Amino acid sequence: MPRPVEGEYGTFYKGYIELTTGDEVVALLEHTYDEMAAWLSQLPEEKLHYAYAEGKWTIAQVLQHMIDTERVFAYRAMCIGRGELQALPGFDENSYAAAAPAAGRKLKGLTEELLTLRKASIILFRSLAKEQALQRIGMASGLPISVNALGFILAGHVLHHRNVLEARYLQG
Repeated sequence: MPRPVEGEYGTFYKGYIELTTGDEVVALLEHTYDEMAAWLSQLPEEKLHYAYAEGKWTIAQVLQHMIDTERVFAYRAMCIGRGELQALPGFDENSYAAAAPAAGRKLKGLTEELLTLRKASIILFRSLAKEQALQRIGMASGLPISVNALGFILAGHVLHHRNVLEARYLQG
Protein backbone atom coordinates (compact mmCIF):
# COMPACT_ATOMS: atom_id res chain seq x y z
CA MET A 1 0.00 0.00 0.00
CA PRO A 2 1.41 3.43 -0.87
CA ARG A 3 2.09 6.37 1.42
CA PRO A 4 -0.99 7.88 3.04
CA VAL A 5 -2.59 10.83 1.30
CA GLU A 6 -4.54 13.77 2.66
CA GLY A 7 -7.95 12.61 3.77
CA GLU A 8 -6.47 9.53 5.44
CA TYR A 9 -5.32 11.57 8.44
CA GLY A 10 -5.80 14.93 10.14
CA THR A 11 -3.50 17.77 9.13
CA PHE A 12 -1.94 17.71 12.62
CA TYR A 13 -0.15 14.49 11.61
CA LYS A 14 1.18 15.71 8.26
CA GLY A 15 4.54 16.75 9.74
CA TYR A 16 5.14 13.28 11.16
CA ILE A 17 4.32 11.58 7.87
CA GLU A 18 6.56 14.00 5.95
CA LEU A 19 9.53 12.94 8.10
CA THR A 20 9.25 9.38 6.77
CA THR A 21 10.55 7.87 3.55
CA GLY A 22 9.38 4.94 1.49
CA ASP A 23 6.00 3.71 0.41
CA GLU A 24 5.42 0.59 2.49
CA VAL A 25 4.50 0.83 6.14
CA VAL A 26 5.93 -2.47 7.41
CA ALA A 27 9.30 -1.83 5.74
CA LEU A 28 9.26 1.69 7.18
CA LEU A 29 8.58 0.46 10.72
CA GLU A 30 11.30 -2.19 10.41
CA HIS A 31 13.82 0.37 9.13
CA THR A 32 12.99 2.89 11.83
CA TYR A 33 13.31 0.15 14.47
CA ASP A 34 16.95 -0.35 13.52
CA GLU A 35 17.57 3.41 13.48
CA MET A 36 15.78 3.81 16.80
CA ALA A 37 17.79 1.04 18.46
CA ALA A 38 21.07 2.60 17.31
CA TRP A 39 20.02 6.08 18.38
CA LEU A 40 18.72 5.00 21.80
CA SER A 41 21.97 3.16 22.51
CA GLN A 42 23.80 6.49 22.20
CA LEU A 43 21.70 8.42 24.72
CA PRO A 44 23.70 9.39 27.81
CA GLU A 45 22.23 8.08 31.07
CA GLU A 46 23.54 11.15 32.91
CA LYS A 47 21.25 13.42 30.83
CA LEU A 48 18.12 11.30 31.29
CA HIS A 49 16.52 13.71 33.75
CA TYR A 50 17.69 16.89 31.99
CA ALA A 51 15.21 19.41 30.57
CA TYR A 52 16.54 22.19 28.35
CA ALA A 53 14.22 24.82 29.89
CA GLU A 54 11.86 25.34 32.80
CA GLY A 55 8.55 23.59 32.22
CA LYS A 56 9.88 21.36 29.43
CA TRP A 57 9.89 17.59 29.64
CA THR A 58 13.04 15.73 30.64
CA ILE A 59 14.57 13.23 28.24
CA ALA A 60 12.99 10.49 30.37
CA GLN A 61 9.58 12.13 29.98
CA VAL A 62 10.04 12.44 26.22
CA LEU A 63 10.92 8.73 26.02
CA GLN A 64 7.92 7.86 28.20
CA HIS A 65 5.74 9.97 25.89
CA MET A 66 7.10 8.07 22.90
CA ILE A 67 6.20 4.81 24.68
CA ASP A 68 2.69 5.98 25.51
CA THR A 69 2.12 7.22 21.97
CA GLU A 70 3.37 3.95 20.44
CA ARG A 71 0.81 2.10 22.56
CA VAL A 72 -2.07 4.46 21.79
CA PHE A 73 -1.50 4.57 18.04
CA ALA A 74 -0.90 0.83 17.72
CA TYR A 75 -4.14 0.26 19.64
CA ARG A 76 -5.94 2.59 17.25
CA ALA A 77 -4.49 0.70 14.27
CA MET A 78 -5.62 -2.62 15.73
CA CYS A 79 -9.14 -1.35 16.46
CA ILE A 80 -9.65 0.25 13.06
CA GLY A 81 -7.98 -2.67 11.29
CA ARG A 82 -10.42 -5.03 12.97
CA GLY A 83 -13.37 -2.96 11.81
CA GLU A 84 -14.18 -0.93 14.92
CA LEU A 85 -17.02 1.45 14.13
CA GLN A 86 -16.92 3.43 17.37
CA ALA A 87 -14.93 6.65 17.36
CA LEU A 88 -11.73 6.24 19.38
CA PRO A 89 -10.88 8.88 21.98
CA GLY A 90 -7.96 11.25 21.86
CA PHE A 91 -5.40 11.43 24.63
CA ASP A 92 -3.91 14.35 26.48
CA GLU A 93 -0.15 13.88 26.24
CA ASN A 94 0.51 16.37 29.03
CA SER A 95 -1.74 14.64 31.55
CA TYR A 96 -0.21 11.28 30.57
CA ALA A 97 3.27 12.75 31.08
CA ALA A 98 2.29 14.18 34.47
CA ALA A 99 0.93 10.81 35.61
CA ALA A 100 3.78 8.65 34.25
CA PRO A 101 6.62 7.76 36.65
CA ALA A 102 9.41 8.81 34.24
CA ALA A 103 11.47 10.41 37.01
CA GLY A 104 12.06 7.03 38.63
CA ARG A 105 12.96 5.19 35.45
CA LYS A 106 16.34 4.19 34.05
CA LEU A 107 17.41 4.57 30.44
CA LYS A 108 17.74 0.81 29.97
CA GLY A 109 14.13 0.20 31.00
CA LEU A 110 12.73 3.00 28.86
CA THR A 111 14.77 1.85 25.87
CA GLU A 112 13.78 -1.79 26.30
CA GLU A 113 10.10 -0.89 26.57
CA LEU A 114 10.11 1.37 23.52
CA LEU A 115 11.94 -1.16 21.36
CA THR A 116 9.69 -4.00 22.53
CA LEU A 117 6.62 -1.95 21.67
CA ARG A 118 7.99 -1.13 18.23
CA LYS A 119 8.60 -4.84 17.59
CA ALA A 120 5.00 -5.50 18.62
CA SER A 121 3.83 -2.72 16.29
CA ILE A 122 5.77 -4.27 13.41
CA ILE A 123 4.13 -7.64 14.05
CA LEU A 124 0.70 -5.98 14.25
CA PHE A 125 1.19 -4.11 10.97
CA ARG A 126 2.46 -7.26 9.24
CA SER A 127 -0.76 -9.03 10.20
CA LEU A 128 -2.90 -6.06 9.17
CA ALA A 129 -1.14 -5.92 5.79
CA LYS A 130 -1.85 -9.62 5.20
CA GLU A 131 -5.50 -9.05 6.08
CA GLN A 132 -5.75 -6.11 3.66
CA ALA A 133 -6.77 -3.95 6.61
CA LEU A 134 -4.30 -1.09 6.03
CA GLN A 135 -6.75 0.87 3.90
CA ARG A 136 -9.50 0.84 6.53
CA ILE A 137 -10.40 4.25 7.88
CA GLY A 138 -11.85 4.90 11.30
CA MET A 139 -12.27 7.84 13.63
CA ALA A 140 -9.80 8.84 16.34
CA SER A 141 -9.55 12.15 18.17
CA GLY A 142 -12.58 13.29 16.16
CA LEU A 143 -10.85 12.86 12.81
CA PRO A 144 -10.75 10.16 10.12
CA ILE A 145 -7.54 8.13 10.06
CA SER A 146 -6.42 5.08 8.10
CA VAL A 147 -4.54 2.14 9.53
CA ASN A 148 -1.79 2.82 6.99
CA ALA A 149 -1.48 6.46 8.12
CA LEU A 150 -1.21 5.33 11.75
CA GLY A 151 1.87 3.27 10.87
CA PHE A 152 3.52 6.20 9.11
CA ILE A 153 2.63 8.45 12.05
CA LEU A 154 4.23 5.97 14.47
CA ALA A 155 7.46 6.08 12.49
CA GLY A 156 7.38 9.85 12.05
CA HIS A 157 6.55 10.53 15.69
CA VAL A 158 9.75 8.81 16.82
CA LEU A 159 11.75 10.68 14.18
CA HIS A 160 10.23 13.98 15.32
CA HIS A 161 11.18 13.42 18.95
CA ARG A 162 14.64 12.18 18.03
CA ASN A 163 15.16 15.43 16.12
CA VAL A 164 13.91 17.50 19.07
CA LEU A 165 16.13 15.64 21.54
CA GLU A 166 19.19 16.02 19.34
CA ALA A 167 18.59 19.72 18.72
CA ARG A 168 17.53 20.86 22.20
CA TYR A 169 18.77 18.31 24.71
CA LEU A 170 21.93 16.72 23.42
CA GLN A 171 23.88 19.67 22.01
CA GLY A 172 27.24 20.28 23.69
